[in-house]
Amino acid sequence: MPPLDPPPSDPPSPTSERRLTEAEERLREAIEELQRRQRRLRGLQRPCPACDHEEEETSCVANAIGNLCQSFLLSYGTRVGIGILLRAFKLARRQSYSSLLDLKQLVSEKDLIVREEACRVGLLFGGFTGSYHALRCFLRKFRKKETPLNAILAGSVAGLSILALDGSSRRRTLALYLLARLAQCAYNSAKSKNKFHLWGSHWSHGDSLLFSLACAQVMYAFVMRPESLPKAYQDFILKTGPVAEPVYKAVRDSCRGSPVDIVALSAYLSDKMGSGSVKLEEYPSIIPCSVIHPGKNSCLAHNGDAASATFRKTFPLYFSLTFVPFVVLRLQKFLDSPFWTSWHALKGAVRSTTFLSAFVGIFQAVICLHRKVAVKDHKLLYWFAGGIAALSVLLEKKTRRGELALYVLPRAGDSLWYILVNRRIFPDIKNAEVALFCMCMGGIMYYLEHEPDTMAPFLRGLIRRFLASRISNPSPPSNSNPSYSYLQNLTAVKEPKPQEGDETEASTSEKYNLESIPGL
Repeated sequence: MPPLDPPPSDPPSPTSERRLTEAEERLREAIEELQRRQRRLRGLQRPCPACDHEEEETSCVANAIGNLCQSFLLSYGTRVGIGILLRAFKLARRQSYSSLLDLKQLVSEKDLIVREEACRVGLLFGGFTGSYHALRCFLRKFRKKETPLNAILAGSVAGLSILALDGSSRRRTLALYLLARLAQCAYNSAKSKNKFHLWGSHWSHGDSLLFSLACAQVMYAFVMRPESLPKAYQDFILKTGPVAEPVYKAVRDSCRGSPVDIVALSAYLSDKMGSGSVKLEEYPSIIPCSVIHPGKNSCLAHNGDAASATFRKTFPLYFSLTFVPFVVLRLQKFLDSPFWTSWHALKGAVRSTTFLSAFVGIFQAVICLHRKVAVKDHKLLYWFAGGIAALSVLLEKKTRRGELALYVLPRAGDSLWYILVNRRIFPDIKNAEVALFCMCMGGIMYYLEHEPDTMAPFLRGLIRRFLASRISNPSPPSNSNPSYSYLQNLTAVKEPKPQEGDETEASTSEKYNLESIPGL
């Protein structure tokens, strides 16, 4: 006997469907009202957000002190390591190779004078890091919420650690450097949001152009207004170049129409050329090449010697600045492959030293060429010579050009600021560099935490390594509460069925949503 077919089920009546739909609507409204009440309750209670270090079961005070000590030791060790390596190059240059193994000559306080400077650098970085983390925790507890204002306030107040540096000139240079970086972050942020776009920013060599303009101002200031540059920066340029200070002073006096100090200039030329001397005038229209490079009749030979001498003098510095930070900041990578680390540092140092040597040679060549075709000197010549010589930055890697431009730009701005203040075009505000540094650090820490993609990778990595090693980007609030999930799944159930082509993907999603509803 064949099995009996099951009796057909009665189709749902319109009244049942209407009641089911009304019940779903009332359930939806009830859940939405429950969520609104929960949000209002959270707004009234304002629970204190958790600090980043609470996962490690560390108190706020211990976290701040730990970051302070970590950044202090890291920055202090980096500065001391650079000093020791430079001292080793100095001993090797004297062919005193046995003294490299003598710690008394290598790290003695008499020859290695880095203790005070390294401590000041350590206090700057460590003080900022410790105070920043302490202020962030305090603002979380006091304001009971986490907003971008917390990062801005904490960074601004922690910026007072710049007082650890001695001298307003160094503080002003650092503040202007951060101002350039802050402007870069603000521009990248506005550009990514289609709010602002600077004409020419798409140029492939825009960074080289910026470097050229900055170098033009720096070299003009060095020749015509040396007092507008930091003393250490003046000494570096003077030591790197082949022209002596008495010659630069004579060039300044000649361009300004002042009398030249013939006695000092004659003493310098006698020391260089012996008994032979050059005929000098008290009011020369231009200082000849025979005074700029005495003892060498060929300008081409002089420029070649200047470039090679610059390479020999600056290679130890560039190698130290490349090798030591790489080892300190990436110690594990260095231990894994010390040969390749040293090789990459050597290549970078050779490339950077070649760029600087070419800069010096081109600058001197432009000055000599001008004296071949002109009979009167002009101060703007040295502005253009600096700009043309800066084109040697094309020898550097593309990623380095922007960094070099933003390094020289603050020094050019500092020089221009000094000149304008000296001419009483701008007012002279005491401790303005401290306030500027605090403002810039507040902005930099905001972009680091909330818009890190707007920062240059080099700066972002450096700050996170030195200043904010334990900072993590804030995560968005979670919506994974039961009522929210229930409401989302209820909405998914009510969605219309997919088209025939999307049957597989949609049915899987629908099955997941149905199984997520409690009781089904």
